[in-house]
Amino acid sequence: MSAPAPTPGAEPATSPQIGVDEWVRRSGERIVGPAGALGALRRAAERTPWYVLLAVFVGLVSAIPELTSNQYIIGVAADTMLYVLLAVGLNVAVGWAGLLDLGYIAFYGFAAYLYAELSSGHYNLHWPTWQSVPLVIAATILLGFVLALPSRRLSGDYLAIVTLFFLEIFNNFTNNGYAWNWLGFGATHNITGGPTGLTNVDPFRVFGHELTNRPTDYLWVATGGFAVIAVLLTFVNRSRTGRAWRALRDDPLAAELMGMPVKWLMLLAVAVGAGVAGFAGTVNAAYYQGVFPTTFYFPLLITIYVMAILGGAGSLGGVAVGAIVVNVLLEVLRTPNHARWVFYAAVLIGLLAKVRPWRLLAGVLAGLVAFGVVVNQVVGAVWPRGVHGAIAMGPTSFTTHGFFATCLRHWLVLPAHTYEASNYQIGNYAFVLTIALVLACTAATGWKRWVLLVPTIWGAALAWETTLIEQAPTVRPLLLGVILIVLMATRPAGLFGKTRVEVV
Repeated sequence: MSAPAPTPGAEPATSPQIGVDEWVRRSGERIVGPAGALGALRRAAERTPWYVLLAVFVGLVSAIPELTSNQYIIGVAADTMLYVLLAVGLNVAVGWAGLLDLGYIAFYGFAAYLYAELSSGHYNLHWPTWQSVPLVIAATILLGFVLALPSRRLSGDYLAIVTLFFLEIFNNFTNNGYAWNWLGFGATHNITGGPTGLTNVDPFRVFGHELTNRPTDYLWVATGGFAVIAVLLTFVNRSRTGRAWRALRDDPLAAELMGMPVKWLMLLAVAVGAGVAGFAGTVNAAYYQGVFPTTFYFPLLITIYVMAILGGAGSLGGVAVGAIVVNVLLEVLRTPNHARWVFYAAVLIGLLAKVRPWRLLAGVLAGLVAFGVVVNQVVGAVWPRGVHGAIAMGPTSFTTHGFFATCLRHWLVLPAHTYEASNYQIGNYAFVLTIALVLACTAATGWKRWVLLVPTIWGAALAWETTLIEQAPTVRPLLLGVILIVLMATRPAGLFGKTRVEVV
């Protein structure tokens, strides 16, 4: 009697079956999800009701001003919540509907400028908050709808080009100010204030109370707004509209053949995302009591996209986590000493997460230590000044005492007076060598890859300590890009995004 046919996805990975597609056979592994701490955390979050997670998050963020009086920390939290709002709004068009909207930041800037026009001394219009904020949000939604109208027949790269063109028009308009002569009566009005922007914007007034306690008041405003928006978007995502958006993202042609109004869904996604950006823009203008054109440049758009991709586009909670991780990381990297700990912690965590089995990890770590010590001793014997440098902690170099600093000085090659112009060459050479070794690692296989990993990490540490750490505030995008590339290589769907599984 023959044995029953195996169920696809149930067999171990080491037992291929005749007549069964290997990708389909292993579908069960992908459906289960990632293993390890991240997988366990994600599964626990999926089992917890969404409203419980939202309540816990809102409660923790709202309690920050009660837990600390440090205005810097509270300010970072308020800025982070603005990024959370922007990432959640972008997720509607990009994560749910699958549209590549590169003009998203223009909605954010449009709302900030419109609020500043209505509630400041620029035109002596001091509208109350309960009038100006709803009007700005409605106008931003309308702008998103109008912008999407000419683009309703476009998708992919074509849609990206049109929306990016809109962002460039907005940046040009806000930078120049455009003093217009209204109706030829001789009165000129600088609409946006040009490069200097608009200042003395009115703060929010809620129930007769003026919110001048910055940043605490605006942390609570942004958090409360996020709670309301998250609830609304969760209901939308679980409705027919949300399912239609996901169908549009996965296969627009199939969605259209099934009778879904694809063009209307595109318009609606852009407009809803614009509305969320509109609320964030009003909070930005009232919080900083001014609006400036440099705030809404293209790098901000890239940052918001990084947040959405890192957290997992399509996951409402994921993009919020991505916004928190990215903004906090960027703030930490402002200080060279903090950036050092981030660098070495990221290297160590990456090794612990990816190098298996454990004996291989132990071998790589031992080889890394031995390689650095040997190179240090050889260079010290040939060129004594090459190992007498100090550990840099900022714009200048000074000797740092402590176990970690001593280990670095005996492991790396740190020439004396490292930060003289002539000695920057060493860091530049190390940087180029590291890139070459990274490329070699991607091409190598088997034991050769693990052998090349040792000098690659050592070269990266040398480039970091001799050149990059001094420029930590300006190389933050580079470090963020490296982290994103590593994450995308290991988990393309992001931290909390769901990988598509097709079983045929």
